[in-house]
Amino acid sequence: MTLRREETVSIPESDLEGVSVDTLAVRAGQVRTDQLEHGDAIFPTSSFVYGSAAQAAARFSGEEPGNIYSRFTNPTVQAFEARIAAMEGGERAVATASGMAAILSTCMALLKSGDHVICSRGVFGTTNVLFQKYLARFGVETSFVTLTDMAGWEAAIRPHTRLIFIETPSNPLCEVADMTALAALAKASDALFVVDNCFCTPVLQRPFEFGADIVIHSATKYLDGQGRCLGGVVIGSNKLMEEVYGFLRSAGPTLSPFNAWVFLKGLETLPIRMRAHCENALELAHWLEQQPGVTEVFYAGLSDHPQHELAKRQQSGFGGVLSFRVEGGKEGAWAFIDATRMISITANLGDVKTTITHPGTTTHGRLSPEDKALAGISDDLVRLSVGIESVADLKNDLNRGLAALAGLR
Repeated sequence: MTLRREETVSIPESDLEGVSVDTLAVRAGQVRTDQLEHGDAIFPTSSFVYGSAAQAAARFSGEEPGNIYSRFTNPTVQAFEARIAAMEGGERAVATASGMAAILSTCMALLKSGDHVICSRGVFGTTNVLFQKYLARFGVETSFVTLTDMAGWEAAIRPHTRLIFIETPSNPLCEVADMTALAALAKASDALFVVDNCFCTPVLQRPFEFGADIVIHSATKYLDGQGRCLGGVVIGSNKLMEEVYGFLRSAGPTLSPFNAWVFLKGLETLPIRMRAHCENALELAHWLEQQPGVTEVFYAGLSDHPQHELAKRQQSGFGGVLSFRVEGGKEGAWAFIDATRMISITANLGDVKTTITHPGTTTHGRLSPEDKALAGISDDLVRLSVGIESVADLKNDLNRGLAALAGLR
């Protein structure tokens, strides 16, 4: 069987208009072959066969739609792209090999030498390195601003500012950006507003509703949800995504069909998982606030969080990631982490299994001491990505960390 679009059937987009994100997570984007399979098909092939030389030429020239080569056209990848675009409310998505590949593809497609980027300080450490070290080699300059400092954002604007990039909530201090204000600033400056929505996913937050031009995900995190595969995705207008797609077609930071299929399966349970993550994280955040040895807890679901009310307006839940400071500096943080037995010591997040890490020496370890200080990444900081285990069992394991802290006093 040769797959052609005219031989496939799918749920018409019109039939999914107005349905919830929960339903889109299960139903959007599926294209069935003439075998009418119920599950999403996987196409582990590098290339596709044409009926004639003329058809091959038409496909390559773009005169005829259809699959050509899995570096840039694959039905399984396209299904994942269509589903996440529908969930975010964007026109089109382009999937990539990792979350960092998604950011790189966006920048390479839409920026040029002489352009200026403004990035929030509270981003994943490698994102900072990409902007500060590697894009700088190509003549793209980046200024870093505290996420919640609107005066700082306004002061950082230059005539050649072309992109404003944020994560909200931030990694790892859970600061929350005023997306409406930043979108207005970007529009007034003729810049693109890009939001990394990794922490919330479209289940909890849809940045396009607040003025974002582009939404980015590391699909490795919550979209998969079980720590199985690497992947990323960029979502935006057809016009912008055509540029990103052109870079991907030429440079090849491509998502594999198998990983796309895994992400499709992950999306089906994403709404249920995100609610469980939020419930557990909120309970643990309140609990940690009361524990001796814990000096500060960062989680937007806490009523004393500086952006708590803003988070309530922008998000339908507060997410599964929190961080906290402990007594004893780096020694205390490492002792706390090492004392846990069930929780996984790993820098990944968004997993059904709870993970714990020391940001200053892992996720943000490549930052200079000055940049760490500016981003609030101190030696006593611990990040927790809360999974969906029993919260009572998580407390029992974290109590081991608290006992280790007590032993240092």
